[in-house]
Amino acid sequence: MCYAHTLSGRPPEEWQSLWEHLSGVSRLASKFAAGFCAEEWGRIAGLLHDVGKYSKAFQEYIRACAAEDHHAAERRGKVDHSSAGAQFVANCLGAKGKLLAYCIAGHHAGLADGTANDRKCLDARLANKNIPSWREYCPREILACKEPGPFPFGVPQNRSRAGFQISFFTRLLYSCLVDADFLDTERFIDPKRAQLREGYPPLQIIWARLAEYIRRFKADSEVNRLRGDILSACIDAGTKRPGLFSLTVPTGGGKTISSLAFALQHALAHGLNRVIYVIPYTSIIEQNAAVFRDICGTDAVVEHHANFDPARIEELDETTAYRLQLASENWDAPLIVTTNVQFFESLFASRSSRCRKLHNIAKSVVILDEAQMLPVPLLRPCLESLRELVETYSTTVVLCTATQPALDFSEKFPQGLKKVYEIAPRPQLLYEKFKRFQFAMLPKGDDQSVAAEIQRREQVLCIVNTRRHARELYELLSQETDDCFHLSALMCPAHRSQRITEIKEKLASKKKCRVVSTQLIEAGVDIDFPVVLRAMSGIDSLVQAAGRCNREGKLPHPGEFFVFMPEKGLPPGHFRQCADAAQTVFRHHGEDPFSLEAVEEYFRTFYWQQGNERLDEKDILADLEEDVGRLNFPFRRVSQKFKVIRDGQESIIIPWDEEGERLVEALRYAEYPGGLLRRLQRYVVQVPPQVLSLLVSVGSVEKVQDRFNVLINMDLYRDDLGLCPEDPTFHEVENLMI
Repeated sequence: MCYAHTLSGRPPEEWQSLWEHLSGVSRLASKFAAGFCAEEWGRIAGLLHDVGKYSKAFQEYIRACAAEDHHAAERRGKVDHSSAGAQFVANCLGAKGKLLAYCIAGHHAGLADGTANDRKCLDARLANKNIPSWREYCPREILACKEPGPFPFGVPQNRSRAGFQISFFTRLLYSCLVDADFLDTERFIDPKRAQLREGYPPLQIIWARLAEYIRRFKADSEVNRLRGDILSACIDAGTKRPGLFSLTVPTGGGKTISSLAFALQHALAHGLNRVIYVIPYTSIIEQNAAVFRDICGTDAVVEHHANFDPARIEELDETTAYRLQLASENWDAPLIVTTNVQFFESLFASRSSRCRKLHNIAKSVVILDEAQMLPVPLLRPCLESLRELVETYSTTVVLCTATQPALDFSEKFPQGLKKVYEIAPRPQLLYEKFKRFQFAMLPKGDDQSVAAEIQRREQVLCIVNTRRHARELYELLSQETDDCFHLSALMCPAHRSQRITEIKEKLASKKKCRVVSTQLIEAGVDIDFPVVLRAMSGIDSLVQAAGRCNREGKLPHPGEFFVFMPEKGLPPGHFRQCADAAQTVFRHHGEDPFSLEAVEEYFRTFYWQQGNERLDEKDILADLEEDVGRLNFPFRRVSQKFKVIRDGQESIIIPWDEEGERLVEALRYAEYPGGLLRRLQRYVVQVPPQVLSLLVSVGSVEKVQDRFNVLINMDLYRDDLGLCPEDPTFHEVENLMI
């Protein structure tokens, strides 16, 4: 008898046989791949992924491990059991076999590059002559493997996309295999954990809960009547054929609930499996997930992002919290709320842990909230992935935003998306009805004049482009008054959340409240000021800032929205490019630079300025097409290059309150700190590497467990400003006294 997995301290008759494991993985992988008409592909991958375990060398190794004879196991070393199936399928099934070989060879190590100057690439694995013999004990039915069916997309019609399509398919097939392998192994080793993955309410129940919430909605104001019209349009559109949709709704138009209503109706009408809500910022994701939980139930919503901490959700019992964490591994739940980073980086990932969820994106409704936030340097690969999901994998995609980017096909933008259906009723009319502010451009001046404009008002928000500018303006204001607030990413998220709550309370009680913030407050923060000032930026950012002005339409007159040119000009790079495109639009649409026509011109101008190369800055698409003829795909290299958030910042943990201090203390002694690190994300600030290096060198930051940066000189963290690293050795005098 050959075995796949053992149980420590248990006799062999209680171990999992290899045939049982291969059969189980094959059934699951086939079921998962059925979502994109590739059942036979999944069946073959599952059946062959562990055939190398039939070797005498592996069986001796696994028995030594089970007997806790670790020295014997170490002497033998780990046995390569994944190359055998890869070599077999590549030799038997030709070109299609090579795609299966990527999946089988990488089911533990990750998808390899097809060819490279190292022994880890697929070509090297397939050429390895030192694989232990395994066929002697392998059942004949495994060896009688036939060619799988056709590709789900048929023969690629557009040869310029062939590499992308085939590599995308391979990655989704890999997803089916690694998820099936993990789940079958888990069911044997930890059946209680496996059972916790079940028990989510079906989409019909979630829709019933949302419908009950909608029935209680009252159209008791002009704004709410408009929101009701948008909601009705979304529900009606749910029956339309799957494909590409846009939902262009002004800020404050209720697009969060309306888009969810469309998605649930659409999924039920067309037999789709889940709704995936993709959001650019963690500040928005926490807010939207809380809304969904209130409406749809705590047992229905899976949050998947770096800051998620189930312990912070009071109404979650321990079992439900654990179930939600498990579902974040593979998105096997009806309603997922995640980030651009998780969604798009997973679509171009090579590691098994990142790819497990991909097959569950097929046959789903994907809502891209704030679609204008798609990363410009990766725009073309992102659009290609959305196009492929819709055309081949039965996925509906909704581009949801107040400022619809010009992502549709045109002569100037041939990479754009075709046949995008607009859900919102008469978007231009909605814009005009939701416009609750008067716009003016302030004369060019210095920070003193901007501060004077702020001081003239009792409740006012000023948004600027950089942390430095936010601090400088705040310090100018704080010299004159004590009713001003500062918000920036130099404050840890827990601190910012508390400060935003305090600001909302001031606004609600009609008290003086002057706020200077970076752009972190623009998208998704539900806050309402009578007056907003915004430093010059892209039109999309300006529209988002304007959405904080008279948001609820409760003023007896329009709010005031001012744009000004910063005294020190615009920061280089992305900010300046956006602002340059915005100024072009201002010249053409001076009376109303935020109309839908103006916004479309802005995005077309901005994308045109970038050029084809800068919309795929890392040459992702070119890499995937380079050696498509020999099916050599640089999976690992692409995954390393595709980063939504660019590297270059370092994390510092700020023990800002008692909870933060407690978590840091626990981190010092944690053997497996993964769960603690997720909870500590609410206490993290990002700084450039040189700033961190200086803080470490002077002893203001400690390296906990030699890898986690913790601020220990809390005198550098101010309650009004957050981290102030300019004088890294600064201490308050009273803290130096013994």
